[in-house]
Amino acid sequence: MSQTASIWLVIVLAFIAANLPFVSQRLLGVVRLARGKGLGLRLAELVVFYFIVGGLGMLLEKSAGQIAPQGWEFFAITGAMFLTLAFPGFVWRYLAKHRT
Repeated sequence: MSQTASIWLVIVLAFIAANLPFVSQRLLGVVRLARGKGLGLRLAELVVFYFIVGGLGMLLEKSAGQIAPQGWEFFAITGAMFLTLAFPGFVWRYLAKHRT
């Protein structure tokens, strides 16, 4: 896989993973819960998906060559970007008016 394709793959997967906790009522998109999910559980899922997508990104970076060392700044920026990507799902779940 080319480096450009792997970058776009990580970006698209990050967008999907960031919005999945707000779109789905299932835990991690798989396990059906008896009760609905609250905001706390959705944010915990968001953190789990951040690390899953980050791990996939590291695997793709390792397959392209050497993994560059990262400091706390990298994780602060990617975490903020992941939260930004989650904004459409948050708006759809909590701010949009749904017809009942």
